[in-house]
Amino acid sequence: MDVRLINPFIDATLHVLETLASTKATPGKPYVKKDGVARGDVSGVIGLSGEARGTISVSFTEKCILAIVSKMFGDEIEELNDEIKDAVGEITNMISGQARQKLGREGRSLKGAIPSVIVGKNHSISHITTQPIIAIPFSSELGDFTIEICIED
Repeated sequence: MDVRLINPFIDATLHVLETLASTKATPGKPYVKKDGVARGDVSGVIGLSGEARGTISVSFTEKCILAIVSKMFGDEIEELNDEIKDAVGEITNMISGQARQKLGREGRSLKGAIPSVIVGKNHSISHITTQPIIAIPFSSELGDFTIEICIED
């Protein structure tokens, strides 16, 4: 997969978390993911269409997403609930939107679907293409999360 399709999603992830939760994240080394098991407890997934098709996902550990949403709302949230699910959907949507805007400025036109949110330990994510899934782990002072990108060019 072309790195020019991946970097906008990394940049958007860093920007969205800094903006929404004053959280600096550090991307780890990207790798090709070989299974469908999410690397977190809550995942937002968005389908992409247009001149390429695919999916992106953002999977947060429970500890991480509780801390992020608590910072966003300025109120301590201690359990996975509908507010957390809504926040994960919105964070995923914002990451997708910012990345697609950057790709659009580079002449790549992609549209995003409505995000789906999956909650639960060891849940699966089904990406809609046969291309390799590129996973990028992130660490932050609030915890760990992973984005996955799978795009057929």
